[in-house]
Amino acid sequence: MEPPECTPAVKDLIRQAAQQALDAPQSWFDEIDEAAFSASDMERIADDPALRAFTVRSTHALLRYWAAANVADPGAYVPPLVDDLTSTAQSMVYRGHTEANVDAYRLGQNVAWRRWMKIAFALTSNIDDLRDMLDVTAQTIGTFVDATISALTAEIASERDRMTRGREAARLDAVSGLIAGGRVDRASAELIPGYRLDQVHTAIVVWTTDPSPRLSELERTVDDLAKHLGAAGVVRIVASAGTVWGWLGGVTQDRLRDVGRIVDARTDWQIAIGSTGPGLDGFRTSHLDAVRTQHMMARLDTDHSVGTFADVEGVLLLAASPDQANRFVAHTLGPLETGYPELREAVRAYLAEQCNASKAADRLFTHRNTLLRRIKRADELLPRTVADNALNIGMALEIRHWRGATSTAD
Repeated sequence: MEPPECTPAVKDLIRQAAQQALDAPQSWFDEIDEAAFSASDMERIADDPALRAFTVRSTHALLRYWAAANVADPGAYVPPLVDDLTSTAQSMVYRGHTEANVDAYRLGQNVAWRRWMKIAFALTSNIDDLRDMLDVTAQTIGTFVDATISALTAEIASERDRMTRGREAARLDAVSGLIAGGRVDRASAELIPGYRLDQVHTAIVVWTTDPSPRLSELERTVDDLAKHLGAAGVVRIVASAGTVWGWLGGVTQDRLRDVGRIVDARTDWQIAIGSTGPGLDGFRTSHLDAVRTQHMMARLDTDHSVGTFADVEGVLLLAASPDQANRFVAHTLGPLETGYPELREAVRAYLAEQCNASKAADRLFTHRNTLLRRIKRADELLPRTVADNALNIGMALEIRHWRGATSTAD
């Protein structure tokens, strides 16, 4: 960016003022510090002796850096001071401050600017030179502060990401060790604080194939499920760029029956829910079952948002070979494989309710006679009727239910 144009007289004014700022008494800096620490969200920094001292040193360094740059090259744009940027970001992130406080910078800048104007008015009575000097330095100060805030914000984000990835990697290693059969030691227990292993566990896997996954939304899904199901505890681990593992404590299978109702079918992610079991063995087994459910949903390219191990355990066995499963579905269902979804659901509900038409109708929120008409129509389309081939039709319908619409037989 080209610096503002200014006359030699204006440059000389800027140089003189910048030198006075460099030689300013400590009371000037105290006034700027007081203004900066009065900003919202700065109370925790002000109350932390180490971080307060660090912030004061950084603020004074920034002011002196800008003033020294204008003594050397009056009116030129000053690049952000990045010498201690990493250590500043680390100090802030390690103490729980995850963003630069813009208000603090602006309040400090306002006080410094008032001091700067007093210096300028004391140096000259030439209105034109004074106007140009203040115009040029207002631009360079504003650009310098904006660039400094942007640089610090970016460094804080990078440091937060590094720290998060390091912590998540350690948690993932510890949990992976438990899943693999490792013993529970103090280190692994401390990485999942507040979550008891001596309770009933239900594991979940939330994942997406989106090329730009939003992990915060996947993590929030775990938390929302825990809240909806009344979990006694919850822990979640970032397993990869698009996958989050979770465990819900104290949730029974009965509570999981309506879990699909709280998940928006339009979301870009899917949820696999494992079995439920007590203690460390339940923690491990439930997760392995959730992963098996996830793999089956991915392998069959299902369009369902939620799958539970309890619902798909039989399909896991039947669909171990996708090609064989596709052929079995095609031969068993005939035209029902690719069309007539209402008929498929009618037969599936009818078989799930042990051929009780009234219960099946209630399950589908329809009239019993409507259900029976659909069963009769399905019999006309099936290679073998429901009565003659109930077991195979039931298995084929389960596979077809979980399989995506794009998977077809050879």
